[in-house]
Amino acid sequence: MKRTHLPLNALRVFDAAARHLNFTRAADELAVTPAAVGQQVRALEDVLGVVLFRRTPKGLELTAEAEAGLDALRSGFLKFEESVTLMRAGQSSKSLTIAAPRDLTQRWLMPRLGGLSAADPELQFRLIAADNLLDFTEANLDLALRWANGPGDLEGTALDAGTMVHIAPLGGEGDLYICWTGDGGDNEGDRAVLHVADAGLAVDAVVAGLGQAKVPEILAAPEIAAGRVRMIDSVPGAQASCWLVAPTPQWRQKKVRALVATLMEGGHA
Repeated sequence: MKRTHLPLNALRVFDAAARHLNFTRAADELAVTPAAVGQQVRALEDVLGVVLFRRTPKGLELTAEAEAGLDALRSGFLKFEESVTLMRAGQSSKSLTIAAPRDLTQRWLMPRLGGLSAADPELQFRLIAADNLLDFTEANLDLALRWANGPGDLEGTALDAGTMVHIAPLGGEGDLYICWTGDGGDNEGDRAVLHVADAGLAVDAVVAGLGQAKVPEILAAPEIAAGRVRMIDSVPGAQASCWLVAPTPQWRQKKVRALVATLMEGGHA
């Protein structure tokens, strides 16, 4: 018999009825009616082509055919329970794999993971640098951060509104306009230009006093709050937002939901 055709529900009912040798008590265990137990047993007998129970003046008895398969059936159910336990073990795992662009990892994610690790030393994180979203299955990812206008075909939540801020060194404007891939321009008037790989490096360059830049607010906010750079102005919704995303199976995992909730609260467990 093919696995797809195994009458698993009827076998579960048969197991309960065989243990109790009483359809009413089996029904109580399974939260169904005695009539439903009888129907499942008869259906199983029809599928197998054998009689499983014999009625006697003392009550129900198992037939020789039922006795022959009962131990193997119960062994199979124990294996099912073991399988479910092993699959659920991943839910309680303290290990999470996260993919994110380098600048988001450095300036937003790592400070929060540091707070999480301090609160729960058993947590383990594996970080993967990824400018573009990796294949979740191939990379064995639990969660990813990416710049996007939405979650696409994944589940997700936005971390910011996509606001860009124009920042400059504290002591002036600096000598350069710092340009990075994705800022929407590569010059500002006649000012000399410094090209860097990403918005995080642009923030670093402004902190170093090299010049000014327009960068995502989510990356510049800690430097502005700490007084290491000054904000000239902001442009709401000027670029893609930062999204936490995952396919539906990963997104529904208890450990991923807990991580997302904690990150959204600021990274304090």
